[in-house]
Amino acid sequence: MEAHTPPIDIVRAHYTASAQRDIQAMMAHMSPQVRWTEMAGFPCAGTWVGPQAVINNVFAALGRDWDGFHFELEQLIDGGNHIVGIGTYHGTYRATGKPMQARVTHVWTLKDGEVVAFEQFTDTLLVHQAMQ
Repeated sequence: MEAHTPPIDIVRAHYTASAQRDIQAMMAHMSPQVRWTEMAGFPCAGTWVGPQAVINNVFAALGRDWDGFHFELEQLIDGGNHIVGIGTYHGTYRATGKPMQARVTHVWTLKDGEVVAFEQFTDTLLVHQAMQ
């Protein structure tokens, strides 16, 4: 039987995989029914259900539309099955060539070793300004 991985380590591993642009490792601990919510006003706003929907509607879209889009993690807050990641988004919108930097908070919910929910909170005005 596999040892229980603490939720904070699962989220930390996601961010490490993200920095390495390893989509399979990023999605390794997602529930088949994960509910992934990008904030209203963000380019991929909405709630996406399931790992493939998240890949198609969030990660693929950001990679297509932004040059160098990435999340810089500054702090992880361990709330047991609720983990909060705080950091900054960076990237340049391809269509305008304008750079963007915006503070962001991610709230993760885990159950039985899987991510069951994710919600993003960010300064969508700063993102929108880079897109104009």
